[in-house]
Amino acid sequence: MSALIARQAPSAAEHLADLAVQALVDEADLSPKPGLVDRRGSGAHSDLHLGLMHASAQSLWPAFAAMADAARREGRVSQALRETLGQLGRDGEAEMLRVTAGVNTHRGAIWALGLLSAAAMLESGASAGGIAASAAALARLDDPAAPHNPDSHGARVCRRYGVLGAREQAQHGFPAVIEDGLLQLLASRRAGAGEQNARLDALLAIMSSLTDTCVLHRAGLEGLTRMQAGARAVLEAGGAASLAGRRQLRLLDRDMLALNASPGGAADLLAATLFLDRLAPHAPAPTGSN
Repeated sequence: MSALIARQAPSAAEHLADLAVQALVDEADLSPKPGLVDRRGSGAHSDLHLGLMHASAQSLWPAFAAMADAARREGRVSQALRETLGQLGRDGEAEMLRVTAGVNTHRGAIWALGLLSAAAMLESGASAGGIAASAAALARLDDPAAPHNPDSHGARVCRRYGVLGAREQAQHGFPAVIEDGLLQLLASRRAGAGEQNARLDALLAIMSSLTDTCVLHRAGLEGLTRMQAGARAVLEAGGAASLAGRRQLRLLDRDMLALNASPGGAADLLAATLFLDRLAPHAPAPTGSN
């Protein structure tokens, strides 16, 4: 008898959870990211480091698997599914905070990737846009059990500046992902930028237009303006693969650190971009990419 034990193939829900966690790890590892935790260091954060980001991402695997499996069982967008996803997301957040000793590493990513994991289960084989549209339909449903916290950083920023936050980004079908991140990722790949540079360009494309509430909270309108203008300057100079683009990227990183600004909202949406990229049949990640 063979000593080898046959391993059961992962379920669809487990596969989606694998992809969601991998997207978070890939986002964390991507370097050099302006103001963000990466392989170089902690960016504008004093309470985060790369190992903590990895541990946080791994802690969320059960939540993502459970959300995808809940969508499999329900089979359609519904109020019941929305409420189940909300509770599973809160459970996942509690586990994340336990693992990180109370540090908020991936709260926004739980919202985005949780919705997209469920939507991907409902829309198996669909395009990235189709998956995002299904996620938007879920996001537009109310969750009566969701805690109302008008004093959260995000809520205060949205009121003060009259901007939309992560919830509205989801409710509109993740336009920063579909129209900015994915399009730039594919364009940079076609231009021969290399996978890591293409991913950096995708992040910069998101940063160039996103009203990032994390940056607004830390650095106000000045920080947001400098983030958006700096990201555009990198892309206009030729992107992360060019010498001129790298020079602009260093300047943007310097500005973000000087302002203590970290574009965490853009980072969450880059993870969503990488997740959808691996799912969309017309836009697979290159073989062997990290």
